[in-house]
Amino acid sequence: MATASTVSANSIPPAPGTPPSGLLVSLSPLAADALQTALANLAAAFPDESVVVATTDPGPSAPLEGQLQLLPYTPATPAPGGWVLTAADFVNTFKLMQTREPAVCLLLGAEAQSLAPEALRALADAVLTGQTDLATPRYSLGPRDGLVNSAILYPVTRALFGTRPRYPLAIDLAFSYRMAERLAVAAQKYTAAGQNAALVWPVAEAAAAGFTLAEIPAGPRALPPPDAVDLNSLLAQVAGSFFADIDAKASFWQRARLAYSPRAAANLADETPGPTAGPADPTDIPGLQSMLDSFRLAYTNLHELWSLILPPNSLLGLKKLSLMPPASFRMPDALWARIVYDFILAFRLRTLNRGHLLGALTPLYLAWVASHLLLTSGGDTSPEGHIETLAAAFEADKPYLVSRWRWPDRFNP
Repeated sequence: MATASTVSANSIPPAPGTPPSGLLVSLSPLAADALQTALANLAAAFPDESVVVATTDPGPSAPLEGQLQLLPYTPATPAPGGWVLTAADFVNTFKLMQTREPAVCLLLGAEAQSLAPEALRALADAVLTGQTDLATPRYSLGPRDGLVNSAILYPVTRALFGTRPRYPLAIDLAFSYRMAERLAVAAQKYTAAGQNAALVWPVAEAAAAGFTLAEIPAGPRALPPPDAVDLNSLLAQVAGSFFADIDAKASFWQRARLAYSPRAAANLADETPGPTAGPADPTDIPGLQSMLDSFRLAYTNLHELWSLILPPNSLLGLKKLSLMPPASFRMPDALWARIVYDFILAFRLRTLNRGHLLGALTPLYLAWVASHLLLTSGGDTSPEGHIETLAAAFEADKPYLVSRWRWPDRFNP
């Protein structure tokens, strides 16, 4: 583990004899106007506390409100910046914490000026007063935002690690010193190899370490656009890192207890509307026809490849989907859960080239998105209600993943 001595010399060390600062805020680079808004929000959130705000690009000096102390620094590990927190962010933040020794750290991602003071305060208080090691925000997003998270990251994390945070890859976090150290250790294996932009999965790290988690309502938040210019690249980046982390933590999640009741999960499944419930006009949903066309084209061209990954029952389900008219197009939650689990297994077993594997997942994801939008656009099912039902389906099917993980030869497609 790198020590604090590697932090740039232009960092401001604590004054001799002064107590450590209670709160350290590590800000991603912001434009001048956005930085001033973020600082004003922090001053409003913590009017009576001494807060150190670390930023790599403070811009022109400006008067600070309240008891904010601006800490310009040059990160020892270059951080690429962008739409999500990366390994370099966690390594640099822990080095700052070693220097300042705060009770809690707020690590805020791009566009952090859009977070309300109330959300900032609640995140910090969860660690300061709630004795929580990791606090994640629950953003209020639109029904078409964060769908990769809703389709894959949230339900799989909840099912495997027994945790409930809605955004496992949140771009704003509050954490304790020991949580920061855990994240830095996980991140340093990437930065040591020059992979500073690699993703780290905080919720999974906290669960595997037995640390406490809290989820805090954070209201609306402006989300920075992903660096990837196309869905294939984005899904390969996120799902590839996620699947690799699942592989690395298999010894934990195979024995982790689920925080759900099988009876409750069954009840949720029973409440899912059938294929004809709440019909929506496909022409009213932007991009829907393109998603369906992509899936049907892939069914023709990728069927042989999918047969290397998916069992016959799943392939039969996809065949039925390919023949459905747009208005009644619905992907069963159990089918999607089984597809994702089989792709995780194929990733682990290297059934085929991982780049090709993740590319073959994209049209199936688009089929799920189309189904989700059709199901929830009719008014009978809310988007969040469907996501919760989906997560219950992933929980119910976890034994399948565990069985195939331990004895893959018994379940060859």
